[in-house]
Amino acid sequence: MIKETSDALTLVLSRTDADRPTGFGYRPGQFLTLEVPHEEQLSVARCYSLSSSPDSDDLPAISIKRTEHGYASNWLCDNAAVGLTLSALPPAGTFVPSRWDRPLVLLAAGSGITPVMSILKTALATHDQHVTLIYANRSPQSVMFADTLEELTRRYPTRLTVTHWFESERGLPTLDGLSDAIPADPGSDAYLCGPAAFMDLVRDALVTAGIDRDAIHREVFVSIKTNPFLGATTHVSNDAEPNKGTPVTAEVAGTSFSFLCPPETVLLDAMLSQGIDAPFGCREGVCGACAFTLTAGEVEMRANETLGDHELEQGVRLACQSVPISDTVDIVIE
Repeated sequence: MIKETSDALTLVLSRTDADRPTGFGYRPGQFLTLEVPHEEQLSVARCYSLSSSPDSDDLPAISIKRTEHGYASNWLCDNAAVGLTLSALPPAGTFVPSRWDRPLVLLAAGSGITPVMSILKTALATHDQHVTLIYANRSPQSVMFADTLEELTRRYPTRLTVTHWFESERGLPTLDGLSDAIPADPGSDAYLCGPAAFMDLVRDALVTAGIDRDAIHREVFVSIKTNPFLGATTHVSNDAEPNKGTPVTAEVAGTSFSFLCPPETVLLDAMLSQGIDAPFGCREGVCGACAFTLTAGEVEMRANETLGDHELEQGVRLACQSVPISDTVDIVIE
């Protein structure tokens, strides 16, 4: 356990599985869904981004900031200690660079730095592009990973540029101020995480600086309302008839499955009803844990609170919200 600031900490994790006692596979920018104890509800589920890098850190880690009226975050800040055991779903999320051959512009506010740090450390450790980080906070005292950022700046003086924006000194971020800090390289990829108003402002600043809208990627934090740890209920259409439905081929973690998806049934429910171990979290179109790539056919998504235009253009969809609308459908879940 590492204390980052007076109200934020990093929890370094290891598996309790007898056959895999240390880490687990994940990609930079992904998150974990944790089960946090609760006296009245047994438990609650919350998503926390991994701040570690699979390419430079021995063990995975999540970073948590105390929030007003935030039960799970506050419970962890008050109760986390060496030896604490928590249940977690597999790493998930689409806030992951799909290419590493372009300069990176990373923009974060407050605890939004968490997934950005994972991307930043991976880029520096395993690639050779230039990385620019613009990090907004209320004051120097609220900067998470301050020591790590200083050490990385010393280690990569020609590849990493860090610009801090302190509200206590400059007020809230402005379009002009952010535009001045963004490097004039239209070939960059941008990743941003923070409050919605901050990301809207950052997006406008990036576009003003000449960065293509398709190269701008946002991470959206929304509290999930359901708890996948208390059991999942599938909702297969009552009108479903045996041997009726859309033929689906699904590749899940390298294993292929074929099944029929009943009418008006989302793909996740159809897979779970077939005993397929498909990943999921919120089941609300919010967390992105059930994201898949549509390789053939068409689906209609009932809701989407996490995928951006870039992911949608690449064929990424959410299994918990997708209903087939073509004769056949092929999907891939990594």
